Amino acid sequence: MRSIVQHRRAAGVAIALLALAAVASPVSAAPKTGPLGNFKHIVVIYEENHSFDNLYGLWGDVNGQHVVGLGDADAAHTTQIAQDATPFQCLLQTDVNLRTTLQTPAGPLTETCTQDVTLGNGSTAHISSAFGQNPGAPAGPYKIDTYIPATAHTCPPLNNLFGFANGILDPNGGPGGCTRDLVHRFYQEQYQLNGGMQNRYITGSDSAAMSFGYYDTTKLPIYDYLHANGAPKYVIADHFFQAAFGGSFLNHQFLIAAAPPAFSGTGSTRTVLDASGFPRGASGTGCSGPYPLYSSTSCVFDGNTTQACPGVGGLACGDYAVNTVLPWYQPTSTGFANKIRPIDDTTTPMNIGDLMSNAAVSWAYYGGGWDNAAGIVGGRGWTNGNGPTCSDPEGPAAGAPADGDGLHAGWPYCPHYSYQQHHYPFAYFLRYAPGTDDRATHLLDEQDFFWAASNGQLPSVSFVKPLGSENEHPGYASEPNGSNHLVDLIQAVMKGPQAGNTLIVVTYDEFGGQWDHASPPGQGNNLAAHDQWGPGTRIPALLVARSFVRSGVDHTYLDTLSIMRTIEQQWNLGDLGHRDATVNSLANAVSKGRP
Repeated sequence: MRSIVQHRRAAGVAIALLALAAVASPVSAAPKTGPLGNFKHIVVIYEENHSFDNLYGLWGDVNGQHVVGLGDADAAHTTQIAQDATPFQCLLQTDVNLRTTLQTPAGPLTETCTQDVTLGNGSTAHISSAFGQNPGAPAGPYKIDTYIPATAHTCPPLNNLFGFANGILDPNGGPGGCTRDLVHRFYQEQYQLNGGMQNRYITGSDSAAMSFGYYDTTKLPIYDYLHANGAPKYVIADHFFQAAFGGSFLNHQFLIAAAPPAFSGTGSTRTVLDASGFPRGASGTGCSGPYPLYSSTSCVFDGNTTQACPGVGGLACGDYAVNTVLPWYQPTSTGFANKIRPIDDTTTPMNIGDLMSNAAVSWAYYGGGWDNAAGIVGGRGWTNGNGPTCSDPEGPAAGAPADGDGLHAGWPYCPHYSYQQHHYPFAYFLRYAPGTDDRATHLLDEQDFFWAASNGQLPSVSFVKPLGSENEHPGYASEPNGSNHLVDLIQAVMKGPQAGNTLIVVTYDEFGGQWDHASPPGQGNNLAAHDQWGPGTRIPALLVARSFVRSGVDHTYLDTLSIMRTIEQQWNLGDLGHRDATVNSLANAVSKGRP
């Protein structure tokens, strides 16, 4: 009798062979009348957690066309206010590399500014800072790389990526200039946006003023690449917003489904808000405690699903998952209860993959680390040998008996330390469950993308999601290293035989908790489609193509759903009946690079 391990190994090989066959299958031809015009392929590279001003705010003009960036931020949308509405003259920093010597624990910087602000429970928060000067004008945004350059040794080790809430003091970490992570959740962001005033990012953040920093855009590897001799032309979209409020889980769901999944029952934790619509407040049993600059007398709860209806302040309510929940099937964590049952899309199309599959449009979601995490033994991304234990040293329990650590289910499920289940949204749907042809055909490893690009086998639509350590996410990934990987992905297409008829769209899943001055649709302006789910903060977006004849700027109001709308219109797929039916497509942005 064959062992369970042998069965798994055989199944993994079979799935891998099916996947390779799918990549090599003929692709559907795109019509010439859709938003993409003559492009036959679209590649969507989905990076992590940066607002436009944070990353592209210093991009500068392109061929004489103005890019709306940091220089366009007026005082009303820049000045950050405390919970008592007092403008911050000093910026409280929590990253250990940005603290003053007078803070506890102490940091390396000298105090130049102090300020006291009143919190919602009547207590006083004292700010000691090297950022700002008092008495004087309100403090403005600051350049992160001045204090944490790319050469700084501040990145966490792979086996403890999430163990340093306030960062690692230089030079005690690894290279790459990592910062601490910042909160980026559904209700927090709506408080931070403050109806389009954009002035409560600091108050509504667990990181305080880490949310007010920005990078020198001109020093980013992607900027250098696109401005070097022989680089492809590009269009920068400077009014592109994340589809949904909050974090990665929900925005990955919106990337493919344009809606939050319904979720109730075991593992569902409903959010409770205070009168200001905030899910953090008082300390105590059953209460989600305060942030450094936000506190209240209410016992509230920061859950993974929406508040009960009718709720507070007209904010979304009901049984919807809006903060991270995990998929039911492997790859998933064995140590958490917040798993959502598979979303049944086997009869009714509920995501863009369903629409494409039903219309015979070829597509794939290429995820970094997928083969290892999903147990695809023998796949192009597989690095864990023949068992019976996981052997890649960059994964938990490497070389030791598997299971028992709560992070994976044992060989052949061997995730990388930085693999994150909620970045793989199709795995939440029943149609793409383990063992199905649809999973084997469409859910592939990032190494399959590199192979397909170099061998002229890209499907009509490709979604590319880098592994956590390479996706630019603050806290556990290096921004410059992630930007280098982004360049590698673009070059893979540019050097391949399909470069001439492929459009690359680079964007980010969400803002990562970082300030941007531009008000999203529905937050103080009604210039584009919006609903109770979003869009949220403005994020970076680029269109890159070898066949573009010029670089330019597009000011059209777009959000992540504009990608879905473009695919729907290009291949005459209809729509999913959500905001995807009304958002602007990428047609105008594409036209900026045409003759």
